[in-house]
Amino acid sequence: QVQLVESGGGLVQPGGSLRLSCAASGDNFSIKVMGWYRQAPGKQRELVATITSGGSMTNYADFVKGRFTISRDNARNTVYLQMNSLKTEDTAVYYCNYIPARVNYWGQGTQVTVSS
Repeated sequence: QVQLVESGGGLVQPGGSLRLSCAASGDNFSIKVMGWYRQAPGKQRELVATITSGGSMTNYADFVKGRFTISRDNARNTVYLQMNSLKTEDTAVYYCNYIPARVNYWGQGTQVTVSS
């Protein structure tokens, strides 16, 4: 059974940084394209960043480009999201999932709140 567990969220001031982690189990993680998604209150879930199985290629939504960095450690079955220069509009619950997302694999997510 695939399990994706996100962690690392919290409350941070605008301009601050956070590093999110997503620990995967129950599948051959190293061959999967992975992504970070987020859902703000009252909004639909949106894709933030993607990374190929080996980590050589990444893509970012325009609204995080230049501020966020996605990476992975296949030996640890973990994908990361380094978030810098955070803005209030980055406030959301952040999730990881495959690309394309699997409906049954959504975890609890990790809350990121950017506020002064």
